[in-house]
Amino acid sequence: MVKKKIVLATEFVVLFIGVPLFLFFEENIIHPSSVLLPVLVALILYFRKQKDFHLRDLVRLNISKKMWLQQLLVVVLSGIFLLIFVLIFEPENLFNLPRRNPAIWLAMLGFYPVFSAYGQEVVYRKFLFMRYSRLFQNKWILILASAITFSFVHIVYFSVLSLVLTFFAGIYLAWLYDKTKSVLFTAIVHGIMGFLIFTVGLGQHFWVDMMQWL
Repeated sequence: MVKKKIVLATEFVVLFIGVPLFLFFEENIIHPSSVLLPVLVALILYFRKQKDFHLRDLVRLNISKKMWLQQLLVVVLSGIFLLIFVLIFEPENLFNLPRRNPAIWLAMLGFYPVFSAYGQEVVYRKFLFMRYSRLFQNKWILILASAITFSFVHIVYFSVLSLVLTFFAGIYLAWLYDKTKSVLFTAIVHGIMGFLIFTVGLGQHFWVDMMQWL
């Protein structure tokens, strides 16, 4: 049992610490965004081999009306917070993407939730919770592990702000996934929050090449 945990812990460190560090130092070889889709395909193949997994688990959305309304409130409050943050600390970037390149901004509305947020939730919630719950047997330690690794992968964007925001968002999203067991629902909330970031003027902290499109 101890040996299995050591192997699992080593695997965890390599995947969630080693790979982001490699992408951080070798950003000229591999663009971070190009990694997500192959990883997602590999994980789906992994899931299919698990006895207690069904593909419908990836699209399950049996969420109560109360939960939808609660998350709507969270999204609104998050948007207000982000807007105030930009007004105080980066007023020159207020609504920079929708103002200067509305076509890209509208494309983000479809691209980010589907191709980025959902993939990240599959990796940092569904996969991490499924495979490493034996390593992190306490629910809150598992949630913290999810949040820390989710934040850490954002080192590829070279922004301290992205690390801070994704850490707190990671705690909330991991808690939400643990509560609902719906990766799709968590991805919807993640996607909306991400789109808010690109709307209010903080997208440059989450997209390395964004400023060249403005």
